[in-house]
Amino acid sequence: MSEMLATTTAETAGFELCPKFEKTFSILGKKWNGLIIDVLLEDGPQRFKNLARRVPKCSDRVLVVRLKELEANGIVSRETHADSALIEYRLTTKGQDLRQVMETVHSWSDKWYSPVQSH
Repeated sequence: MSEMLATTTAETAGFELCPKFEKTFSILGKKWNGLIIDVLLEDGPQRFKNLARRVPKCSDRVLVVRLKELEANGIVSRETHADSALIEYRLTTKGQDLRQVMETVHSWSDKWYSPVQSH
């Protein structure tokens, strides 16, 4: 029995997550990122104030940080229009590729969580 436990412990001690998997979840698992991506998938390019309205529990300061992180990771682009002060945030091709992932998350949450469940 102790031999089996030692083998199991040794096998799991060497376990490592795939770096790509870790990177993906470090982005998608960060609070608000999924909602920001979801809004951009559903509604297309958005001005900051519209995004802030759609993700109301996220402070403006945090929203700015999250948008910069998503931009740095190539998921969101920030477009400034030359003829006006208009700035829009939109998903890049990489961000658009998350559509199926987000649809799957929606399906899973619809199946397993009711609107009143808190955990």
